[in-house]
Amino acid sequence: MDFFSDNSVGASPRVMAAIAAANDGSLSSYGKDDWTQRVEERFAALFEHEVSVFLVLTGTAANALALASITRPWGAILAHQEAHVCEDECGAPEFFSDGAKLVDLPGVGAKLTPGTVTEALTHLRAGDFHQVQAQALTITQATECGTVYAPAEIAALKQAATPRGLKLHMDGARFANALVTLGCTPAEMTWKAGVDVLSFGGTKNGALAAEAVIFFDPAHAEEMKWRRKRAGQTLSKGRLLGAQFEGLLADDHWLDLARHANTQAKRLADAVAKGSQARLAWPCQANEVFLVLPPATQQRLKAAGIGYYDWSPRSLPTEAPLKDGEILGRFVMSFATKPEDVERAIATIAG
Repeated sequence: MDFFSDNSVGASPRVMAAIAAANDGSLSSYGKDDWTQRVEERFAALFEHEVSVFLVLTGTAANALALASITRPWGAILAHQEAHVCEDECGAPEFFSDGAKLVDLPGVGAKLTPGTVTEALTHLRAGDFHQVQAQALTITQATECGTVYAPAEIAALKQAATPRGLKLHMDGARFANALVTLGCTPAEMTWKAGVDVLSFGGTKNGALAAEAVIFFDPAHAEEMKWRRKRAGQTLSKGRLLGAQFEGLLADDHWLDLARHANTQAKRLADAVAKGSQARLAWPCQANEVFLVLPPATQQRLKAAGIGYYDWSPRSLPTEAPLKDGEILGRFVMSFATKPEDVERAIATIAG
């Protein structure tokens, strides 16, 4: 039983069918095909806003290219210290922005607060040529700890960043999971709350390998076609990316997949909350469950062949540190997670 990541499973059958359909015949290359054009129109309708859309293969490329588009080489990008851009992208945001500096900030549950942003900005003096200049703020939705920013929280972060003119980027690798939890519209969770550019995740939510960089102000996207090409992310057979999003977005399939993953995560979280063999590190708000596991529970899970990540405890509240022998375990559910596997994990944890 694999609860390591929602990257561990393949693609949704609907996505695979869409790829197969797009594979037939001869079509225009480099994104000039009907599949890609339809997806761009779908995104505009989905977000109720004019958008510029650029399809890429990976989340790392989406984040790095999006941030490079709104940050100069002498700029600074504020991010949570556990954000994917800080921890898991091998310096790609710095590389593709030609040297912009990532400034990592703390926060419980991997969430930033306006106060933390304001304090960081006081140390990055505007106009001081000895320092990098703060130009972007990036947040992750849902966060690396499975928590979610409400639209009002996003708007408050944007307000904290606005006096210095920072653009707001959202890493939406698990955008769908956050959206179904909040029950709001994509527009309310993005541009209406102040988001300037979004990395819209597909791969973790049923795509084979497809992400979208979405600009809500076309002016911010002026360099993107060259940046994407230089990064090797302009797929010649672009229709195979467009097809993946068409398969996901049609009939709200992407939301159904996210609901399934969230439901399975909530089942595990609710069961653990009622027991005593483990405890929730923070509320389960998307498709990830973070459990504080004592040694005996760790041993049972290992013996049962149940896989999960031993996660960093940096985002735990200071008043609730790990005790001797405890670890923080991350359990991730996907669109393909089987309810019976969740039940077995629950039984194993309960002992």
